[in-house]
Amino acid sequence: MSKFSAFWKISIAFLILAFALILIQNFDVAVRAYNAMKAGTFSVQGLRYDLASYNFGKLSIVQPIEVKVSPVDGMVQVLVPAGEFNMGKDGKPDVDSPQHTVYLDAFWMDQVEVSNAMYAKCAEAGECPSPTTRLDPFYGKWIYRDYPVVYVSWYQAQAYCEWAGRRLPTEAEWEKAARGTDERKFPWGNERPNPRLANYAESLIGEPVPVYRYPLGASPYGALNMAGNVREWVSDWYSRYYYSESPRENPAGAEAGIERSMRSGAYDADANELPVTTRYKHEPASAGLSRGFRCAEPAE
Repeated sequence: MSKFSAFWKISIAFLILAFALILIQNFDVAVRAYNAMKAGTFSVQGLRYDLASYNFGKLSIVQPIEVKVSPVDGMVQVLVPAGEFNMGKDGKPDVDSPQHTVYLDAFWMDQVEVSNAMYAKCAEAGECPSPTTRLDPFYGKWIYRDYPVVYVSWYQAQAYCEWAGRRLPTEAEWEKAARGTDERKFPWGNERPNPRLANYAESLIGEPVPVYRYPLGASPYGALNMAGNVREWVSDWYSRYYYSESPRENPAGAEAGIERSMRSGAYDADANELPVTTRYKHEPASAGLSRGFRCAEPAE
């Protein structure tokens, strides 16, 4: 055997191994394609959009100001510096979310949504109730370990953040981490959503995807999936009129209420639901397939 042919055999073997590792690590794409074929809903366009979530050949221009890694759950946290930003919707008056100026102290925001694998550590430690697994097709399955944990109530999300040494972000913190200070409409800017930027209805995926996808859709501080994938619990009680009466500095939400606020569109949301100013609400004891969360932490 010549050295030349041996080189090519080794190279081909390496490529096959690399491809196999990529497939194993991202087996959810293959499973989705297989399930779509069984259901008669498979389309090449849908597969292309699924693969677009990796942003192959494209590099995010966002570099976080500073990052740190939680020693408890391994979460990468990005720094959001202190300062003012305009929160809410610009333009015609909006009762639910009129634009107003808010000052926030510096804080750390989880770069990604809390994943199944991360949440499982808390459950195994006896500090977090498991999700409603009879309704959750993803939790506890290896191929979905990097999916955002779903079917968790506000109370479960709060318990996880406390276990991890963090807390749920306020609505104001969530919105600043998602849009920065330039009043952009989406985390990535003002460009209309597309399947390279977010997981939403037009992406044709129909379920959450791993929390590390869509680097081109990163927020100004480097947080991922703050538009699409799953909705996220925040700490505030929801109040329709809170924006009109909230303090200018570090607003923490209404003192009491019936429902808790949520942010971010989800995988089944249309493009009109993805702007980072959009507010949602739900009973805190309720859990759902499109509801997850991320945590925050004050910066010392």
